[in-house]
Amino acid sequence: MQRSTGQYKIKPIKEKVRELLGHPYPQRVPRGVFVEQWIGISVDEVHRAKDADVAYMRNRFPLLEQGLTREDCLRLLRSRGFESTPKSSCLGCPYHGNAQWRALRDTSPQEWEDVVAFDRAIRSGNARATAEGTPLLGQAYLHRSRRPLDQAPIDRVTAHEWAGRQTDVFDAIADAELEAGDADGCSPWACRSGAPVAAEHLTLTA
Repeated sequence: MQRSTGQYKIKPIKEKVRELLGHPYPQRVPRGVFVEQWIGISVDEVHRAKDADVAYMRNRFPLLEQGLTREDCLRLLRSRGFESTPKSSCLGCPYHGNAQWRALRDTSPQEWEDVVAFDRAIRSGNARATAEGTPLLGQAYLHRSRRPLDQAPIDRVTAHEWAGRQTDVFDAIADAELEAGDADGCSPWACRSGAPVAAEHLTLTA
């Protein structure tokens, strides 16, 4: 996940920024020429706010400046008529819950086809593989059931899944996460990449 974030999100953004500045790679961006990039990280996740690693980009966090929490943002959106605002994430994010997969399938057929194709493409390896030649290892699936996305039980929890779970006090939490996905949103600059649970969410089999 960490490498895929850099390859598929951060690198293209930097390339576009250079293009907008009129200094595409390999040209050198002159000193003092930069873009100010506003990133929507709330105070709930202040630990994810980081400075840019290049001089031609400067990160700014307006929600932090205003002291806004995630709930503050949702309340503000509702007051402006945006009753349902989805979490930000990549189409093929392995942190999606069943509700997000269903919404994608039922409301965006073309995007659903794209993500099903992506899921099929990683079957011979996981997202740590790179265009530079890092080998694909094992089998990867976007859905936690370890089934192809277009066959995954996104409409219900199967008996097989229930049987495979431990019956303890954490089951209710696991059920909620399976349905709703990860509690946090995502962005190129605040992805789940590198988090300890990343391997769990991008299900990998031998």
